[in-house]
Amino acid sequence: MGRSREQAGRKASNKLYALALATMILLARMSAAQEVASARRILVSIPDRKLALIENGEVVRVYPVAVGAQVSASPSGEFTIVNRVTDPTYYHPHKVIGPGPANPLGTRWIGLSQPHYGIHGTNEPWSIGKAASHGCIRMAKRDLEELFTLVQVGDTVEIRTERDEEVAQVFGGAMEAPATVALAAAGGK
Repeated sequence: MGRSREQAGRKASNKLYALALATMILLARMSAAQEVASARRILVSIPDRKLALIENGEVVRVYPVAVGAQVSASPSGEFTIVNRVTDPTYYHPHKVIGPGPANPLGTRWIGLSQPHYGIHGTNEPWSIGKAASHGCIRMAKRDLEELFTLVQVGDTVEIRTERDEEVAQVFGGAMEAPATVALAAAGGK
């Protein structure tokens, strides 16, 4: 009887060891998958009104976008994609618009970790390239539908309100000196 308990104990121990090993392998694979996913990011330049998809440090695509109007500016900072929705429903106080041509979100919604903000389509395609949204990033239908297939939940989205070295490198053009920007904002030459 003592021997069968000992054998049962070894079998249980071996099973626990195998389970622990399988769990470690799974966690390692998940970590590697997250590293691959984190190598993909979206960079949005508010002053350029453009969005770039960057993978492994290389610019894959650049798209024109609409950004937040002056009274409802787009948030700046680093966010993550928290959801992706096909044919979203638009919710606003006292107003719900289902999928279709009248929906202000268009055919896709890429939700950000900043609540109520995302990257989406538009039923006003003429607004692309302008500061016209309520803070979200708007894209043309074809561009958004393409981007939607290229990103995943967990990808990073950086929204920049100023041109820095990376923004100038990705979207072209030289960085403006702070004095030049201040002069232009004040209506100077």
